[in-house]
Amino acid sequence: MSPPPPPPLSSSSSLRLFSLLVLILCIFAGPCSADPRKIGEGYRLVSVVETDGGILGLLQVNKKTDVYGPDIPLLQFFVKHETESRLRVHITDAEKQRWEVPYNLLPREQPPPPLKKAALWPTRKNLNPNTITVSEYSGPELVFSFTADPFSFAVRRKSNGQTLFNTSSGGSDPYSSLVFKDQYLEVSTALPKEAALYGLGENTQPHGIRLFPGDPYTLYTTDISTVNLNMDLYGSHPVYMDLRNVAGEASAHGVLLLNSNGMDVFYRGTSLTYKAIGGVMDFYFFVGPSPLEVVDQYTQFIGRPAPMPYWAFGFHQCRWGYHNLSVIEDVVANYQKAQIPLDVIWNDDDHMDGHKDFTLNPNNYPRPKLLAFLDKIHSRGMKYIVIVDPGIGINSTYGVYERGLAKDVFIKYDGEPYVAQVWPGAVNFPDFLNPNTVVWWGDEIRRFHELVPVDGLWIDMNEASNFCTGKCTLPKGRQCPSKTGPGSVCCLDCKNITNTRWDDPPYKINASGEHIPIGFKTIATSAEHYNGVLEYDAHSIYGFSQAVATHKALQGLQGKRPFILSRSTYVGSGKYAAHWTGDNKGTWDDLKYSISTVLNFGIFGVPMVGSDICGFYPAPTEELCNRWIEVGAFYPFSRDHANFKSPRQELYQWESVAKSARNALGMRYRLLPYFYTLGYEAHMTGAPIARPVFFSFPTYTESYGLSTQFLIGSSVMVSPVLEKGKSEVKALFPPGTWYSLFDLTQAVTSKSGKQVTLDAPLHVVNVHVHENTVLPMQRGGMISKEARTTPFSLVVTFPAGASEAQAKGSLFLDEDELPEMKLGDGNSTYVQFYATVSSGKVKVWSEVQEGDFAVKKGWIIEKVAVAGLGGTSAAALEINGQSRSSETASEMEVSLSDHQFAEGLGVGDMKNVMVEISGLELPVGKDFVMTWMMGI
Repeated sequence: MSPPPPPPLSSSSSLRLFSLLVLILCIFAGPCSADPRKIGEGYRLVSVVETDGGILGLLQVNKKTDVYGPDIPLLQFFVKHETESRLRVHITDAEKQRWEVPYNLLPREQPPPPLKKAALWPTRKNLNPNTITVSEYSGPELVFSFTADPFSFAVRRKSNGQTLFNTSSGGSDPYSSLVFKDQYLEVSTALPKEAALYGLGENTQPHGIRLFPGDPYTLYTTDISTVNLNMDLYGSHPVYMDLRNVAGEASAHGVLLLNSNGMDVFYRGTSLTYKAIGGVMDFYFFVGPSPLEVVDQYTQFIGRPAPMPYWAFGFHQCRWGYHNLSVIEDVVANYQKAQIPLDVIWNDDDHMDGHKDFTLNPNNYPRPKLLAFLDKIHSRGMKYIVIVDPGIGINSTYGVYERGLAKDVFIKYDGEPYVAQVWPGAVNFPDFLNPNTVVWWGDEIRRFHELVPVDGLWIDMNEASNFCTGKCTLPKGRQCPSKTGPGSVCCLDCKNITNTRWDDPPYKINASGEHIPIGFKTIATSAEHYNGVLEYDAHSIYGFSQAVATHKALQGLQGKRPFILSRSTYVGSGKYAAHWTGDNKGTWDDLKYSISTVLNFGIFGVPMVGSDICGFYPAPTEELCNRWIEVGAFYPFSRDHANFKSPRQELYQWESVAKSARNALGMRYRLLPYFYTLGYEAHMTGAPIARPVFFSFPTYTESYGLSTQFLIGSSVMVSPVLEKGKSEVKALFPPGTWYSLFDLTQAVTSKSGKQVTLDAPLHVVNVHVHENTVLPMQRGGMISKEARTTPFSLVVTFPAGASEAQAKGSLFLDEDELPEMKLGDGNSTYVQFYATVSSGKVKVWSEVQEGDFAVKKGWIIEKVAVAGLGGTSAAALEINGQSRSSETASEMEVSLSDHQFAEGLGVGDMKNVMVEISGLELPVGKDFVMTWMMGI
């Protein structure tokens, strides 16, 4: 919830003039990239030894330079193959401890401490670097090699010898050798031309999901809306995936630079350069080789994504501007009246007393009436979530503030709580790096939950956002803010801080696209956290640390699975929270951009992600809202949210949008068991719920830049309309047969993949399921609690015309609000489904683990539909070894439907049909086997 309708953020006139001059130079001189100067002369290897399961080296600067400050004279590097698939390269000051992401916040192995007597190192037994030009340290999958002078290192894949990362710098390269100063770190890698890169967020990427040479990638958590293209937004994720296809062989790997300081990353197509303003170089390399394995290895390190309750996969409705409880009640009633599914109703800060956290407005949200409303919706299975901002209002009558002050939980400046301004007016910011703050925060959440039994928390404005800049004090003799209602104009008495090297570092990252000072409208970077940690270092982990504290608090409340939605994120945030992509506009461009951001967060290990459907502001058109719900119904996190200045845009406001919503959300609610199973897979392996198409087709290079379609799981593809006035969509179909999920008799098939023009009138979204899939579905409903009790059906897809084929799928079911999401506790069931066709015989069966839970719930499979079969009839049906041929007419219905292939893409003269067997009552919790023969 940022200030409404903000233009792209700009700074002073001088900054604008500077930016204009740079732009003119870029136009006439070519693409702008990194500082063209060679910043340093590199380091040379002094010593290297084997130690602590890895190798430890000492580096000495070759020649000191004064650009961006003096070089650190001695560096220590530590290299270790931490697992078979993960290599770590850690470089820091050899003599002094430097800032790193706290090890208690992001648990990982500790490197050896800095050497106290580094100068004595050469006297120890070691490898003599003077006799070595290149040396290697080999692991199971990756090989680390280094050269002595100037020092550089490379990482290559053992299986094919492919170099994945190479920091050497030649005379003609547009980047320096290794540079390591107190407030400026630089390192680069060469890249082959076939490398396709993804990641480095959070930003709005106008060119799509694939990184674009010359685009700026700045990482520094900032409260500016997503309408600002190619700028540092709410999260910082210094990780990328590199996908290469060489001679038809595809392989992917991941690279993480674990550094929370502000940084610019310059991608030129043939090289990539990091320029960070502090911390250490702590690289992690993940071998892959498939995209899915990269994310698996990455989340194994940073933390597996949080398990989500079943209801979280339902549809959510929010608006900043539900000014009283009667409006909320009316919204819920209108969704029911319009027969549009709805699981969760949200409040922005409208429920608060004066915008203060953990309070209720006694007039607009009187507690007795709110509790009665919550009893009513909770009895149906609906949920209620409210917002919490980190800024705590400075108010002597406000218990939350007074208790925080007494427990000394706030970030300090000159020994006093740092004063900022957000929605309540003057605020202090809790310091979530302080253990006392975590305890206090948990207690405040407990107190609020006793006041209002909310079902989750939405932590917003946690970049952290501040309406003022610099060192501020409360104004004397005037009210601040001066009027009622939200106000984002700074009214504190403030002075800019430029007299410290933290507030004015020598290297200026491209903050907000204009090199804005890094303390602009956030916490002053010279402010201090617990144990003297500077905001300069810890800035980008603020939202992450708040998510950790909030998760701990919610987990301790009722023993339920927490649901947290966070705007600001960092490496590891997915272990604790979901994410939405922030303040977007109701435009066609923003609809398109949302797909790339959602897909990126799957790579970042935050799979529960979505964008504000229909846009946060201003008013979307009716046509746009139609098309947006057709996309948003398939976001992992599906929520309509709008700004209080925008007209109402709930999905029932237009009958045409309501119709599109019933269609698209109707399919989502039928797919809830599939979505929830993907949530389980995400929790166990990190697998994204929404994925780029190349995840399932890594050798299909045409999909490498595809940003207008996406996969749900491995095999359900969404191909939406993203342009105004269109009633058809050009969709790229990778090789194989794809069946329309809305009409399984309609299919697209090709041997090598192709683009197909699909009909897409206003209320239609094209969703296809790929061959070789067994997809579990249910009947759907108006709320997930009801939908999940309905009978199941299985959709089985074979390649059209295949005489031999096999398909598979899976289903996870559990008591979805228990903290753990796992098998073996008696509260869950996992089913693997298989299907084969061979010599005209079709077989569909299941293998069940921990089936008692599903049996107890009474879940059954009522229908099986199998697409892609050759023949004219189905006969000799057997279920669990019992012949059902005599019962076919009376107890079951076996129907056949012809397939229609798009644009005549059929498969010769063979008749392809779908067989549907209904009237079944197969217990989900018990193994079954079903067979029949296809007649020719």
